[in-house]
Amino acid sequence: MGLMTVLIDRPLLTFIVALLAQWLAAYAGSLLRRSAREQTPEEREGFNTVKAAILTLLALIIGFAFSMAVSRYDQRKNFEEAEANAIGTEYVRADLLPAADAAHVRELLRSYVEARIESYQTRDLAALARTSRETARLEGQLWSAIIPATTAQPTPVAALVVAGMNDVLNSQGYTQASWWNRIPVAGWILMLAIAIACNMLLGYGHGHRRRNAGLLTILPIVVAISFFLIADIDSPQLGFIRIKPLNLIALLDSIGPK
Repeated sequence: MGLMTVLIDRPLLTFIVALLAQWLAAYAGSLLRRSAREQTPEEREGFNTVKAAILTLLALIIGFAFSMAVSRYDQRKNFEEAEANAIGTEYVRADLLPAADAAHVRELLRSYVEARIESYQTRDLAALARTSRETARLEGQLWSAIIPATTAQPTPVAALVVAGMNDVLNSQGYTQASWWNRIPVAGWILMLAIAIACNMLLGYGHGHRRRNAGLLTILPIVVAISFFLIADIDSPQLGFIRIKPLNLIALLDSIGPK
């Protein structure tokens, strides 16, 4: 499972491994076919039926996996927008605090936005870990910054500030949960197993036709590209297709310089 996690976190590795595994399966099927006896017409018809059925199953599974990856990508986009809205709302509600507390909260929120933008943009896992620690530290400071003023005067106005800060902290948790919500490793293993079986059947069906050897490379390439695209969309940290924190960047621009 650990190896599969590393593979799906790196779409290029997913492409290479999927391509090699399928090509070897097709070659193995071709070798088996050359050493087997000639099939009767009835056997050939049954073989073609099974091959068509399993190829259809592979196409359906890839389609479902792609749909799952796209839905998770859209979910991450929505949470980025919600996070920016929650921070922007709390930045405005800081006016309800005493002047000194309001200035401190605004400065912390600005640093918090910068940390959140960095977490979206960085590709370095070590830098991402540091940003996560910085985010957790700032969240603690933000909560501590509003407690004295809101507990000293527990009014409905103060409750708005507390509720807004709670939304800020929750929105980051929802975003993190959406980053962890990915296609399960077991699903990837099953997809790869079915793809290997399809290529082995394809190689077995064309093993005695050397002029059709080029067909044995088409399916591995197409399926490997599909796996690469699914893994890339489903990888929020190391993929090429990533969520751009446009809403957070726009919020930082609207806040202005320190």
